[in-house]
Amino acid sequence: MRKIVFTLFSVFLLNADEPISLDNALKILNSQNLEIKAASLDVKAAKEKIGSVRGNNWGKLDFIQDVANSDSAGNVFGFKLESREATFGDFGFSEFLPCMSATPPASCSNPLTISPNDLNYPDSRTLFQSKVKYELPIFTGFQISSYTDIMESMAKMKTLDKDKIVNEKIYQLTKSYYDMALLENSIENLKIIIKNIDKLENMTNQMIKAGYAKKSDLLEVQAKKGNVERLISQMNYNEKLLYHFIGFLLNQNVKAIEIPKSSMDMPTISDESILKNNLDIQRATTGLDIRASMVDAQQSSYYPMIGAFAEISTADDSFLGEASDHKAYTVGARLSWNIFNGGVNSSKIEEAKIEKLKTESQVQLARHGIKLQIAKLRTEIETQDSEIIFLEKELKLANEIYKNYEGRYREKLSSMSDVIIKQSQQIEKILELQMAQNKRNERIFALIKLANGDK
Repeated sequence: MRKIVFTLFSVFLLNADEPISLDNALKILNSQNLEIKAASLDVKAAKEKIGSVRGNNWGKLDFIQDVANSDSAGNVFGFKLESREATFGDFGFSEFLPCMSATPPASCSNPLTISPNDLNYPDSRTLFQSKVKYELPIFTGFQISSYTDIMESMAKMKTLDKDKIVNEKIYQLTKSYYDMALLENSIENLKIIIKNIDKLENMTNQMIKAGYAKKSDLLEVQAKKGNVERLISQMNYNEKLLYHFIGFLLNQNVKAIEIPKSSMDMPTISDESILKNNLDIQRATTGLDIRASMVDAQQSSYYPMIGAFAEISTADDSFLGEASDHKAYTVGARLSWNIFNGGVNSSKIEEAKIEKLKTESQVQLARHGIKLQIAKLRTEIETQDSEIIFLEKELKLANEIYKNYEGRYREKLSSMSDVIIKQSQQIEKILELQMAQNKRNERIFALIKLANGDK
């Protein structure tokens, strides 16, 4: 019920005009994203497989109903025995007894050579046999427990696969929000430049009227204004694409979001915590558990297999006819022990051990690889921090230089080309700063993703 209410609430949020915050978007992502839903179903299916293996410990109970009709001598006699209705007449005594009389017929010169017609050519008979049979494994050489461990590890692997998909989608969604913030910030800076160009355009028109500027100066200003407007238009299209992508992630139509601040805070997370929570390392470790269980499963071939069974049956020439009188039971046990099979079992065990050793190496490789990625990301974040500080100072300087050249042009101390060049440098610094901030955010998100989303 809670899930239904939350889903309806999420749909209402997304269809409303109110901007969606990043926190709400992350909640909606977990319940609405189609890839996450598919991964959740994979986890459920894997957990069901655990029950299918574990259930073998309880054995199996079968009801068997046989219906047969035959005139085969062996079958008819067997049917009568199953239904406890065999008589001496079934052995041909009706033809043997006259030979025991005081005046036996001539055909009884040797009674043992008589071929009884009742036994060899019986009338056809129908058998209805109802049977309940229970089979229970007593000892399987730890085979069932080993395969149960394998299925549990496989379910854990599917859970980690789902967590990896969730982690990736969180990364994509969060990055999209911060990319939107950087785009908004860059658009605002470019709009300020447009206002400055408008002022410069008006000033140039006035100077042309006064005879202090040329028409070519105005064309340079208008061309630069067109370039800036083109950049703003491109960024607006990028915003639309981001909205489409966010809507794809949330499986809904998204019209507005709450823009976060453009700079992502550096997470306070240790390398040890990242290594502990990293999904790739957990998946590699789970794979090692699976390999260890597979070694145990293969070693079960060295042990005997012991099972017990019990069955109750009743048989008659009609369904459940005289079931109480014709009932029968059978109980027993079986030991099966493979003594020799040409070394196949030992080869399989050695193969499983080799695969386990290989997986151990992969676990170590995964840890070393993640350590390398952590060091690389931290270094790149520090590099981008320094780059942003320098670019912010350079942008501030470029803004001051532009204002200075704008004043110099008004006093006819600089040409319009000089002013446009300085303005181009100003725009270049804005775009460089955006790229540096975007790269820094991306590296921080990648670091958080390594830590399974923990900040």
